[in-house]
Amino acid sequence: MSIGADVLDLVRADKEQQKPWWRKYSTVLTPTRYDGYLALEAGATHLASYQPMLVPGLLQTEDYARAVISQMRKDLSPPQVESLVRVRMERQNSRLGGEALARLWAILDEAVLRRTVGSPDVMRDQMRKLVETSERPNVTVQLLPFSLGAHPGLYGPFVILTFPPPTPDLVWLENPKNSVYLESPQDVENYTDIFAQLRSTALDPSETRTRITRISKELEE
Repeated sequence: MSIGADVLDLVRADKEQQKPWWRKYSTVLTPTRYDGYLALEAGATHLASYQPMLVPGLLQTEDYARAVISQMRKDLSPPQVESLVRVRMERQNSRLGGEALARLWAILDEAVLRRTVGSPDVMRDQMRKLVETSERPNVTVQLLPFSLGAHPGLYGPFVILTFPPPTPDLVWLENPKNSVYLESPQDVENYTDIFAQLRSTALDPSETRTRITRISKELEE
């Protein structure tokens, strides 16, 4: 189901008072309904992200983001693509490097690193950024290696957003036309359990950095 209007309106109203930075991009954001997610992400204190296919937006380099957006959104003009790339970079500055830091815990499937997006050079830069960003105190990155085989994350990507009380946690599921927000306690608990299982079976942060560096060097061979 879609997110209840009361929860989204509550978060939006709070951000409206703070004059959100993404307002200047409303022309490109409103048709995609992306502004709704930005309001939620801006209000979250913790983000638990699982991605089996792509580097999460908060961890992407500019070139990687440009390659992803231009290839996945063929309906957008080059200026619109560039606007969304800038939005992605500002998201990172706001949530991972701003005054009110969010806590990001990202789990990636190894397929994310093995899929060449843009070019080998783009991927090397992207992996370098993953390693560097994962060393920040508010960011944790873990990798699920291919050797793990099947796991609960194969159902698809998701993000669990945690907010200050009394706003309840939410789960965000992205799709091409209209992203879905799950808010029932049962749904949130289910995805929280899945994330906990993935976290317990993934490589630890130090091993993850070592594996990412190794995969990056393979691109040079």
